[in-house]
Amino acid sequence: MSFGTKTFGMGTLARRILGVAFALSLCLSIAPAQAADPIKVGFSMALTGAVAPNGKQMLIALEIWRDDVNAKGGLLGRQVELVYYDDQSNPANVPGIYQKLLKVDNVDLLVGPYATNMVAPAMPVIIGQKKTTIGLLALGINQHFKYPQYFSMVPAGPDGIKSFSEGFFKIASEQKPKPKTVAIISADAEFAKTAAGGAKANAEKYGFKVIYDQSYPPPTQNFSPIVRAVKAADPDIVFVASYPPDTVGIVRAIHETDYKPKMLGGTMIGLLATPLRAQLGPLMNGITIMESFTPAPTFNFTGLQAVLAEYGKRAHGQKIDPFGYGFVPFAYAAGQILAEAVMQTKGVDNAKIAGYIRSHEFDTVAGKIKFGKDGEWAQSRMVFSQFQNVEPNNLMQFKDTKHLPVVWPEKYATGKFIYPYADAMK
Repeated sequence: MSFGTKTFGMGTLARRILGVAFALSLCLSIAPAQAADPIKVGFSMALTGAVAPNGKQMLIALEIWRDDVNAKGGLLGRQVELVYYDDQSNPANVPGIYQKLLKVDNVDLLVGPYATNMVAPAMPVIIGQKKTTIGLLALGINQHFKYPQYFSMVPAGPDGIKSFSEGFFKIASEQKPKPKTVAIISADAEFAKTAAGGAKANAEKYGFKVIYDQSYPPPTQNFSPIVRAVKAADPDIVFVASYPPDTVGIVRAIHETDYKPKMLGGTMIGLLATPLRAQLGPLMNGITIMESFTPAPTFNFTGLQAVLAEYGKRAHGQKIDPFGYGFVPFAYAAGQILAEAVMQTKGVDNAKIAGYIRSHEFDTVAGKIKFGKDGEWAQSRMVFSQFQNVEPNNLMQFKDTKHLPVVWPEKYATGKFIYPYADAMK
Protein backbone atom coordinates (compact mmCIF):
# COMPACT_ATOMS: atom_id res chain seq x y z
CA MET A 1 0.00 0.00 0.00
CA SER A 2 2.79 2.33 0.84
CA PHE A 3 4.40 1.66 -2.55
CA GLY A 4 1.14 2.25 -4.24
CA THR A 5 0.57 5.40 -2.28
CA LYS A 6 4.09 6.53 -3.08
CA THR A 7 3.56 5.85 -6.74
CA PHE A 8 0.31 7.78 -6.67
CA GLY A 9 2.04 10.74 -5.09
CA MET A 10 4.77 10.74 -7.70
CA GLY A 11 2.20 10.58 -10.45
CA THR A 12 0.32 13.57 -9.03
CA LEU A 13 3.55 15.55 -8.78
CA ALA A 14 4.48 14.64 -12.32
CA ARG A 15 1.09 15.69 -13.58
CA ARG A 16 1.34 18.99 -11.73
CA ILE A 17 4.79 19.65 -13.16
CA LEU A 18 3.57 18.82 -16.64
CA GLY A 19 0.50 20.99 -16.14
CA VAL A 20 2.61 23.97 -15.09
CA ALA A 21 4.98 23.40 -18.00
CA PHE A 22 2.06 23.20 -20.43
CA ALA A 23 0.49 26.37 -19.07
CA LEU A 24 3.82 28.18 -19.27
CA SER A 25 4.43 27.04 -22.82
CA LEU A 26 0.88 28.05 -23.72
CA CYS A 27 1.43 31.53 -22.30
CA LEU A 28 4.72 31.84 -24.15
CA SER A 29 3.12 30.73 -27.40
CA ILE A 30 0.13 33.06 -27.02
CA ALA A 31 2.11 36.20 -26.22
CA PRO A 32 4.19 36.23 -29.44
CA ALA A 33 1.10 35.33 -31.49
CA GLN A 34 -0.77 38.29 -30.09
CA ALA A 35 2.19 40.58 -30.67
CA ALA A 36 2.42 39.33 -34.24
CA ASP A 37 -1.24 39.89 -35.11
CA PRO A 38 -1.33 41.77 -38.42
CA ILE A 39 -2.02 45.48 -38.65
CA LYS A 40 -5.23 45.66 -40.66
CA VAL A 41 -5.62 48.50 -43.16
CA GLY A 42 -9.18 48.83 -44.43
CA PHE A 43 -10.78 50.57 -47.40
CA SER A 44 -13.45 50.34 -50.05
CA MET A 45 -12.36 50.46 -53.66
CA ALA A 46 -14.13 50.83 -57.00
CA LEU A 47 -13.34 47.48 -58.61
CA THR A 48 -16.44 47.39 -60.79
CA GLY A 49 -18.58 50.18 -62.23
CA ALA A 50 -17.76 53.50 -63.86
CA VAL A 51 -14.44 54.32 -62.18
CA ALA A 52 -13.16 50.74 -61.79
CA PRO A 53 -10.35 51.25 -64.35
CA ASN A 54 -8.80 53.71 -61.89
CA GLY A 55 -9.75 51.84 -58.73
CA LYS A 56 -8.03 48.67 -59.94
CA GLN A 57 -4.81 50.61 -60.41
CA MET A 58 -4.97 51.89 -56.85
CA LEU A 59 -5.60 48.43 -55.43
CA ILE A 60 -2.49 47.10 -57.17
CA ALA A 61 -0.49 50.06 -55.83
CA LEU A 62 -1.64 49.38 -52.26
CA GLU A 63 -0.83 45.69 -52.66
CA ILE A 64 2.68 46.58 -53.84
CA TRP A 65 3.08 48.87 -50.82
CA ARG A 66 1.86 46.12 -48.48
CA ASP A 67 4.28 43.61 -49.98
CA ASP A 68 7.19 46.06 -49.79
CA VAL A 69 6.46 46.82 -46.13
CA ASN A 70 6.06 43.16 -45.19
CA ALA A 71 9.26 42.20 -46.99
CA LYS A 72 11.07 44.60 -44.66
CA GLY A 73 9.53 43.11 -41.52
CA GLY A 74 6.18 44.88 -41.46
CA LEU A 75 5.25 47.74 -39.15
CA LEU A 76 6.25 47.55 -35.49
CA GLY A 77 7.18 43.92 -36.06
CA ARG A 78 3.71 43.11 -37.40
CA GLN A 79 2.74 42.22 -40.95
CA VAL A 80 0.33 44.49 -42.82
CA GLU A 81 -2.96 43.02 -44.03
CA LEU A 82 -5.30 44.79 -46.47
CA VAL A 83 -9.03 44.40 -45.83
CA TYR A 84 -11.15 45.79 -48.64
CA TYR A 85 -14.49 45.51 -50.45
CA ASP A 86 -15.71 46.53 -53.89
CA ASP A 87 -17.98 49.56 -53.59
CA GLN A 88 -18.98 49.08 -57.26
CA SER A 89 -18.40 52.82 -57.94
CA ASN A 90 -21.64 53.38 -56.05
CA PRO A 91 -21.65 55.96 -53.22
CA ALA A 92 -24.64 54.24 -51.59
CA ASN A 93 -22.51 51.18 -50.85
CA VAL A 94 -19.75 53.03 -49.05
CA PRO A 95 -21.18 53.77 -45.56
CA GLY A 96 -22.08 50.12 -45.00
CA ILE A 97 -18.63 49.00 -46.07
CA TYR A 98 -16.94 51.35 -43.60
CA GLN A 99 -19.28 50.26 -40.83
CA LYS A 100 -18.25 46.67 -41.50
CA LEU A 101 -14.55 47.52 -41.68
CA LEU A 102 -14.64 49.30 -38.33
CA LYS A 103 -17.16 47.27 -36.33
CA VAL A 104 -16.87 43.75 -37.75
CA ASP A 105 -13.40 43.50 -39.27
CA ASN A 106 -11.96 45.75 -36.55
CA VAL A 107 -9.36 47.27 -38.86
CA ASP A 108 -6.62 49.31 -37.21
CA LEU A 109 -6.14 51.90 -39.94
CA LEU A 110 -7.93 53.32 -42.97
CA VAL A 111 -7.03 54.67 -46.39
CA GLY A 112 -9.40 55.91 -49.06
CA PRO A 113 -11.90 55.46 -50.41
CA TYR A 114 -11.09 56.43 -53.99
CA ALA A 115 -12.91 59.32 -55.68
CA THR A 116 -14.88 62.25 -54.32
CA ASN A 117 -18.22 60.49 -54.78
CA MET A 118 -17.15 57.67 -52.48
CA VAL A 119 -15.11 59.58 -49.89
CA ALA A 120 -17.96 61.98 -49.07
CA PRO A 121 -20.42 59.30 -47.87
CA ALA A 122 -17.67 57.52 -45.94
CA MET A 123 -16.84 60.57 -43.85
CA PRO A 124 -19.75 60.49 -41.34
CA VAL A 125 -18.85 56.90 -40.43
CA ILE A 126 -15.13 57.69 -40.15
CA ILE A 127 -15.80 60.79 -38.06
CA GLY A 128 -18.20 58.90 -35.82
CA GLN A 129 -15.51 56.35 -35.03
CA LYS A 130 -12.79 59.02 -34.68
CA LYS A 131 -10.59 57.35 -37.27
CA THR A 132 -7.93 58.84 -39.51
CA THR A 133 -7.96 58.39 -43.28
CA ILE A 134 -6.09 59.53 -46.36
CA GLY A 135 -8.64 60.01 -49.14
CA LEU A 136 -7.51 58.98 -52.62
CA LEU A 137 -7.93 61.67 -55.28
CA ALA A 138 -11.01 63.23 -53.76
CA LEU A 139 -11.81 66.88 -54.32
CA GLY A 140 -12.79 69.44 -51.68
CA ILE A 141 -14.05 66.92 -49.10
CA ASN A 142 -13.01 68.76 -45.96
CA GLN A 143 -14.50 72.08 -46.97
CA HIS A 144 -17.72 70.47 -45.73
CA PHE A 145 -16.57 68.35 -42.78
CA LYS A 146 -13.59 70.28 -41.34
CA TYR A 147 -12.39 67.02 -39.79
CA PRO A 148 -8.81 67.21 -38.41
CA GLN A 149 -8.10 63.53 -39.05
CA TYR A 150 -8.77 63.63 -42.81
CA PHE A 151 -5.98 64.06 -45.37
CA SER A 152 -6.24 64.33 -49.13
CA MET A 153 -3.99 62.48 -51.54
CA VAL A 154 -4.48 64.89 -54.41
CA PRO A 155 -2.16 67.83 -55.19
CA ALA A 156 -4.87 70.48 -55.13
CA GLY A 157 -3.16 72.76 -52.60
CA PRO A 158 -4.69 75.53 -50.52
CA ASP A 159 -7.00 76.72 -53.32
CA GLY A 160 -8.71 73.34 -53.31
CA ILE A 161 -11.37 72.99 -55.98
CA LYS A 162 -10.12 75.98 -57.96
CA SER A 163 -6.82 74.24 -58.71
CA PHE A 164 -8.64 71.73 -60.95
CA SER A 165 -9.34 74.49 -63.47
CA GLU A 166 -6.88 77.29 -62.61
CA GLY A 167 -4.41 76.36 -65.34
CA PHE A 168 -7.11 76.01 -67.99
CA PHE A 169 -8.36 79.56 -67.52
CA LYS A 170 -4.87 80.99 -66.99
CA ILE A 171 -3.81 79.57 -70.36
CA ALA A 172 -6.98 80.89 -72.03
CA SER A 173 -6.47 84.37 -70.56
CA GLU A 174 -2.99 84.60 -72.15
CA GLN A 175 -4.16 83.98 -75.73
CA LYS A 176 -4.29 86.82 -78.25
CA PRO A 177 -6.89 87.91 -78.92
CA LYS A 178 -8.19 86.78 -75.56
CA PRO A 179 -11.35 84.64 -75.72
CA LYS A 180 -14.31 86.14 -73.87
CA THR A 181 -17.04 83.55 -73.27
CA VAL A 182 -17.12 80.06 -71.76
CA ALA A 183 -19.47 77.07 -71.57
CA ILE A 184 -19.27 74.65 -68.65
CA ILE A 185 -20.72 71.16 -68.86
CA SER A 186 -20.46 68.60 -66.07
CA ALA A 187 -21.82 65.32 -64.80
CA ASP A 188 -24.43 65.67 -62.06
CA ALA A 189 -22.26 63.95 -59.43
CA GLU A 190 -20.09 65.07 -56.52
CA PHE A 191 -16.66 65.40 -58.15
CA ALA A 192 -17.83 66.89 -61.43
CA LYS A 193 -20.15 69.40 -59.75
CA THR A 194 -17.37 70.48 -57.40
CA ALA A 195 -14.90 70.87 -60.28
CA ALA A 196 -17.49 72.85 -62.26
CA GLY A 197 -18.01 75.16 -59.29
CA GLY A 198 -14.29 75.85 -59.20
CA ALA A 199 -14.33 76.48 -62.95
CA LYS A 200 -17.03 79.12 -62.56
CA ALA A 201 -14.98 80.86 -59.89
CA ASN A 202 -11.88 80.84 -62.11
CA ALA A 203 -13.83 82.02 -65.13
CA GLU A 204 -14.88 85.08 -63.13
CA LYS A 205 -11.35 85.56 -61.78
CA TYR A 206 -9.86 85.67 -65.28
CA GLY A 207 -12.59 87.83 -66.79
CA PHE A 208 -14.64 85.31 -68.76
CA LYS A 209 -18.41 85.39 -69.13
CA VAL A 210 -20.17 82.08 -68.54
CA ILE A 211 -22.89 81.88 -71.20
CA TYR A 212 -23.73 78.19 -70.81
CA ASP A 213 -23.69 76.09 -67.63
CA GLN A 214 -25.44 72.73 -67.61
CA SER A 215 -25.04 69.32 -66.00
CA TYR A 216 -26.19 65.93 -67.27
CA PRO A 217 -27.19 62.75 -65.37
CA PRO A 218 -24.33 60.22 -65.04
CA PRO A 219 -26.17 57.45 -66.98
CA THR A 220 -26.27 59.66 -70.11
CA GLN A 221 -25.03 57.84 -73.21
CA ASN A 222 -26.01 60.09 -76.10
CA PHE A 223 -24.07 63.35 -75.83
CA SER A 224 -24.84 64.76 -79.28
CA PRO A 225 -27.81 66.85 -78.05
CA ILE A 226 -25.66 68.30 -75.26
CA VAL A 227 -22.81 69.18 -77.61
CA ARG A 228 -25.23 70.71 -80.13
CA ALA A 229 -26.71 72.88 -77.38
CA VAL A 230 -23.23 74.09 -76.43
CA LYS A 231 -22.40 74.72 -80.08
CA ALA A 232 -25.58 76.77 -80.47
CA ALA A 233 -24.57 78.94 -77.51
CA ASP A 234 -21.30 79.60 -79.39
CA PRO A 235 -18.86 80.07 -76.47
CA ASP A 236 -15.21 80.78 -77.19
CA ILE A 237 -13.98 78.06 -74.85
CA VAL A 238 -15.53 74.93 -73.34
CA PHE A 239 -14.71 73.45 -69.93
CA VAL A 240 -15.80 69.84 -69.27
CA ALA A 241 -15.93 68.00 -65.92
CA SER A 242 -16.59 64.33 -66.69
CA TYR A 243 -16.03 60.71 -65.68
CA PRO A 244 -14.54 57.95 -67.89
CA PRO A 245 -17.66 56.72 -69.72
CA ASP A 246 -19.06 60.20 -70.42
CA THR A 247 -15.63 61.54 -71.40
CA VAL A 248 -15.55 59.09 -74.29
CA GLY A 249 -19.11 60.01 -75.29
CA ILE A 250 -18.41 63.74 -75.20
CA VAL A 251 -15.20 63.50 -77.25
CA ARG A 252 -16.94 61.41 -79.90
CA ALA A 253 -19.96 63.75 -80.00
CA ILE A 254 -17.69 66.78 -80.50
CA HIS A 255 -16.22 65.19 -83.62
CA GLU A 256 -19.54 63.87 -84.87
CA THR A 257 -20.98 67.39 -84.74
CA ASP A 258 -17.80 68.94 -86.17
CA TYR A 259 -17.60 71.36 -83.26
CA LYS A 260 -14.47 73.50 -82.97
CA PRO A 261 -14.45 76.00 -80.10
CA LYS A 262 -11.25 78.00 -79.63
CA MET A 263 -10.26 75.91 -76.60
CA LEU A 264 -11.59 72.64 -75.24
CA GLY A 265 -10.79 70.55 -72.17
CA GLY A 266 -11.01 70.55 -68.39
CA THR A 267 -11.15 67.83 -65.74
CA MET A 268 -11.94 64.98 -68.11
CA ILE A 269 -11.05 62.07 -65.85
CA GLY A 270 -11.45 59.49 -68.58
CA LEU A 271 -8.51 60.99 -70.46
CA LEU A 272 -6.19 60.10 -67.57
CA ALA A 273 -6.59 56.40 -68.43
CA THR A 274 -4.15 55.12 -71.05
CA PRO A 275 -6.52 52.49 -72.55
CA LEU A 276 -9.12 55.20 -73.21
CA ARG A 277 -6.43 57.40 -74.71
CA ALA A 278 -5.43 54.59 -77.06
CA GLN A 279 -9.10 54.00 -77.91
CA LEU A 280 -9.79 57.64 -78.81
CA GLY A 281 -6.43 58.31 -80.48
CA PRO A 282 -6.34 61.40 -82.74
CA LEU A 283 -9.83 62.43 -81.60
CA MET A 284 -8.13 63.87 -78.51
CA ASN A 285 -5.77 66.18 -80.38
CA GLY A 286 -6.08 69.75 -79.12
CA ILE A 287 -7.87 68.87 -75.87
CA THR A 288 -6.28 70.41 -72.77
CA ILE A 289 -6.68 68.43 -69.55
CA MET A 290 -5.83 68.66 -65.89
CA GLU A 291 -3.31 66.08 -64.70
CA SER A 292 -2.21 65.36 -61.15
CA PHE A 293 0.78 63.28 -62.24
CA THR A 294 2.73 62.99 -65.48
CA PRO A 295 5.79 61.14 -66.86
CA ALA A 296 7.64 64.45 -67.15
CA PRO A 297 11.29 64.37 -65.99
CA THR A 298 10.43 66.76 -63.13
CA PHE A 299 8.10 64.08 -61.69
CA ASN A 300 10.70 61.32 -61.41
CA PHE A 301 10.69 61.08 -57.60
CA THR A 302 12.65 58.72 -55.35
CA GLY A 303 11.49 55.13 -55.66
CA LEU A 304 8.88 55.87 -58.32
CA GLN A 305 10.37 53.84 -61.16
CA ALA A 306 10.62 50.68 -59.08
CA VAL A 307 6.97 50.96 -58.06
CA LEU A 308 5.80 51.64 -61.62
CA ALA A 309 7.88 48.73 -62.94
CA GLU A 310 6.27 46.34 -60.45
CA TYR A 311 2.86 47.80 -61.24
CA GLY A 312 3.45 47.14 -64.95
CA LYS A 313 4.12 43.47 -64.21
CA ARG A 314 1.01 43.05 -62.06
CA ALA A 315 -1.25 45.03 -64.38
CA HIS A 316 -0.27 42.96 -67.41
CA GLY A 317 -3.25 41.10 -68.81
CA GLN A 318 -5.80 42.87 -66.59
CA LYS A 319 -7.05 45.23 -69.30
CA ILE A 320 -6.21 48.31 -67.24
CA ASP A 321 -3.74 51.16 -67.65
CA PRO A 322 -0.32 49.58 -68.25
CA PHE A 323 1.59 52.61 -66.93
CA GLY A 324 -0.41 53.84 -63.94
CA TYR A 325 1.03 57.37 -63.89
CA GLY A 326 -2.18 59.13 -62.87
CA PHE A 327 -3.14 56.95 -59.90
CA VAL A 328 -0.49 54.49 -58.73
CA PRO A 329 1.95 57.03 -57.20
CA PHE A 330 -0.76 58.53 -54.98
CA ALA A 331 -2.07 55.24 -53.60
CA TYR A 332 1.45 53.98 -52.86
CA ALA A 333 2.37 57.33 -51.30
CA ALA A 334 -0.69 57.16 -49.04
CA GLY A 335 0.67 53.89 -47.74
CA GLN A 336 4.11 55.38 -47.23
CA ILE A 337 2.69 58.26 -45.20
CA LEU A 338 0.58 55.95 -43.06
CA ALA A 339 3.55 53.63 -42.46
CA GLU A 340 5.86 56.43 -41.37
CA ALA A 341 3.24 57.82 -39.00
CA VAL A 342 2.71 54.38 -37.42
CA MET A 343 6.43 53.81 -36.95
CA GLN A 344 7.12 57.26 -35.56
CA THR A 345 4.16 57.23 -33.13
CA LYS A 346 4.94 53.60 -32.25
CA GLY A 347 1.37 52.44 -32.49
CA VAL A 348 -1.98 52.58 -34.25
CA ASP A 349 -3.57 55.34 -32.19
CA ASN A 350 -5.45 57.20 -34.91
CA ALA A 351 -5.38 60.59 -33.17
CA LYS A 352 -1.61 60.41 -32.71
CA ILE A 353 -1.16 59.30 -36.31
CA ALA A 354 -3.22 62.28 -37.52
CA GLY A 355 -1.15 64.63 -35.36
CA TYR A 356 2.07 63.30 -36.87
CA ILE A 357 0.78 63.56 -40.44
CA ARG A 358 -0.34 67.16 -39.88
CA SER A 359 3.04 68.25 -38.55
CA HIS A 360 5.54 66.55 -40.89
CA GLU A 361 6.68 66.55 -44.50
CA PHE A 362 6.88 63.21 -46.30
CA ASP A 363 9.26 62.08 -49.02
CA THR A 364 7.23 59.72 -51.22
CA VAL A 365 7.12 58.23 -54.70
CA ALA A 366 4.63 61.01 -55.51
CA GLY A 367 7.13 63.66 -54.38
CA LYS A 368 7.53 65.66 -51.20
CA ILE A 369 4.17 66.10 -49.49
CA LYS A 370 3.21 68.39 -46.64
CA PHE A 371 -0.39 68.88 -45.58
CA GLY A 372 -1.97 72.22 -44.79
CA LYS A 373 -5.46 73.51 -44.18
CA ASP A 374 -8.30 70.99 -44.18
CA GLY A 375 -5.82 68.18 -44.80
CA GLU A 376 -5.12 69.36 -48.35
CA TRP A 377 -1.60 69.66 -49.73
CA ALA A 378 0.15 72.78 -48.50
CA GLN A 379 1.15 73.60 -52.10
CA SER A 380 -0.62 72.86 -55.35
CA ARG A 381 1.10 70.77 -57.99
CA MET A 382 -1.60 70.46 -60.61
CA VAL A 383 -0.52 70.65 -64.23
CA PHE A 384 -2.36 71.07 -67.54
CA SER A 385 -1.34 69.14 -70.63
CA GLN A 386 -2.48 69.21 -74.25
CA PHE A 387 -2.87 66.27 -76.62
CA GLN A 388 -0.76 66.91 -79.70
CA ASN A 389 -0.05 64.81 -82.80
CA VAL A 390 -1.61 61.72 -81.25
CA GLU A 391 -1.42 58.65 -83.48
CA PRO A 392 -4.11 55.98 -83.85
CA ASN A 393 -3.82 52.63 -82.05
CA ASN A 394 -0.53 53.38 -80.31
CA LEU A 395 -0.54 52.70 -76.58
CA MET A 396 3.18 53.24 -76.10
CA GLN A 397 3.07 56.87 -77.30
CA PHE A 398 1.79 57.82 -73.82
CA LYS A 399 4.78 56.41 -71.95
CA ASP A 400 6.30 59.92 -72.02
CA THR A 401 5.03 63.44 -72.66
CA LYS A 402 5.84 63.70 -76.38
CA HIS A 403 2.17 63.51 -77.42
CA LEU A 404 0.76 64.97 -74.19
CA PRO A 405 3.18 67.75 -73.22
CA VAL A 406 2.73 69.70 -70.02
CA VAL A 407 1.85 73.26 -71.07
CA TRP A 408 1.22 74.82 -67.63
CA PRO A 409 2.75 75.86 -65.29
CA GLU A 410 6.01 76.90 -66.88
CA LYS A 411 8.25 75.17 -64.30
CA TYR A 412 6.86 71.76 -65.33
CA ALA A 413 6.29 72.50 -69.03
CA THR A 414 7.56 70.02 -71.61
CA GLY A 415 5.97 71.67 -74.65
CA LYS A 416 4.14 74.71 -76.02
CA PHE A 417 0.38 75.24 -76.02
CA ILE A 418 -1.26 75.26 -79.47
CA TYR A 419 -4.14 77.71 -79.99
CA PRO A 420 -6.81 77.67 -81.26
CA TYR A 421 -8.16 74.15 -80.81
CA ALA A 422 -8.75 73.74 -84.55
CA ASP A 423 -5.01 74.15 -85.21
CA ALA A 424 -4.09 71.62 -82.54
CA MET A 425 -6.55 69.09 -84.03
CA LYS A 426 -4.50 68.81 -87.22
